[in-house]
Amino acid sequence: MRFDALGCNGGGIARTPVIDALAASGINYRRAHNQSVVCMPARATIVTGQHVSSHGVWMNGVALPEDQPTIAHWLKRHGYHTALIGKAHFEPWLGSPDQYYENRMAAKGEHGPHFGFDHLELANHFFEGHSHYTLWMKQQPAELMAGFYPMVRNGQQNTEGGGATGAIQVWNNPVDPEFYHTSWVASRPRAWLDTLPADADWFVWMSFPDPHHPWDPPAGELHRVRWQDLPLPRLYPGSADKAAHWLAGKPHHYRGYFDGSLWTNLESPRGFRPCDLTPDQIREIDAMNHIENELIDEACGSVLDYLRQRQWLDDTDVFFTTDHGELQGDFGLLFNGPYHLDALMRVPMIWKPAASAGIAAGVVTRPVGHLDLAATFCHVARIAEPVWNEGKPLPATDQQADLQHRERVITEWDSEHGPVSMHLKSIFRDNWLCTVYRRSSLYDGTEGELYNMLDDPDQRVNRWDDPACRTLREALRADLVESLPVERQPRLPRGAPV
Repeated sequence: MRFDALGCNGGGIARTPVIDALAASGINYRRAHNQSVVCMPARATIVTGQHVSSHGVWMNGVALPEDQPTIAHWLKRHGYHTALIGKAHFEPWLGSPDQYYENRMAAKGEHGPHFGFDHLELANHFFEGHSHYTLWMKQQPAELMAGFYPMVRNGQQNTEGGGATGAIQVWNNPVDPEFYHTSWVASRPRAWLDTLPADADWFVWMSFPDPHHPWDPPAGELHRVRWQDLPLPRLYPGSADKAAHWLAGKPHHYRGYFDGSLWTNLESPRGFRPCDLTPDQIREIDAMNHIENELIDEACGSVLDYLRQRQWLDDTDVFFTTDHGELQGDFGLLFNGPYHLDALMRVPMIWKPAASAGIAAGVVTRPVGHLDLAATFCHVARIAEPVWNEGKPLPATDQQADLQHRERVITEWDSEHGPVSMHLKSIFRDNWLCTVYRRSSLYDGTEGELYNMLDDPDQRVNRWDDPACRTLREALRADLVESLPVERQPRLPRGAPV
């Protein structure tokens, strides 16, 4: 989910009153970045409180080692009951169940423990064959599963289109909302929490697979956001010539992705060319994405209502964030990948402190990141932080952020797909975003991106080669090199495609 998908962050399409209320009564972080713009590395950072270089999950398909200490281990050690419901993705979905416990626990009738979580009930974006949600759906009438988008064909991401416009991975899904994974995920924390005594300390990571491709929410919910009524995204160029103009100042893999001449990552299906998208297809994809956002908002509300009924809500800290965003037509592009743009890198992050904590609501504009969540959980639990943690407790105000010397946040991308490799490291500091391209199969190590995010929040003008910015660029590059932790060695192996 993108930062700007929520009403509290300026979104004007999806109605998100529940999450907006959390922001209004809590702390809304307006400059929160993930430490990777792809699922597995980002999720590994959330659960470890470490930069990507440290935990070593350098790309999708690289599993977090089972002996890796996590914040769930740490909270469990300090008396907390721990659960993860929904999407875990610490291990590859398409990996062998013999190798990865995430992929065999459901078939074995087990729910953990795993990565410090006492209890896990897993669900993914598609029926990969081994999640708890998949097995639950197999117990329902067969036509329910048959209505979902067929995500994988012949071992590859499907490029088939559907819906009204034939847009890639858009699908009319006849499933009733009660059988959709968003509803299922929201129901399972309540079932697990029902097993705990009233005075229990607990930590739950509720993780919705949506919003995510394939875009196949229940067809009965399409009235929520009519694609025919949507304007085109502000950063959608609308023509190949305009896209070429906008992308001309960026490193060449942007243009190569747009026109299909260069394929750089598995996050986008092979053979898909963003330049072939029509304006109506962009509108329909956008509508589907925001329908998924509305369903998530309502699902969050149902869990908060449960906590209220259990008289737990006033003593519960609620955090809302996402692992990464989605391009959704920006610069003519779709899906996600090696593009350190706000669309992918800037994420919603909201902390609603427990009412009993007496922390005032507010907005924080200083840079924070996913790696700060683990430290904040320790702060909430009033326990010491583990020595392996690299983040800081989230500040409640900008003044507190200044006292913490919050100056920068770092995002990394590394990938290798056959002969094509990519290595990007970004630093956001003083409203400048600097992305250094390390030597790879595509770049010689001198290229990069530099944006003034105050004057150019859309990242249209790359100042990397601007002589007036050379001193600033080199200072940011030096700060990035100094701030990056030492990369984990030996490098963890990639065990599966996703």
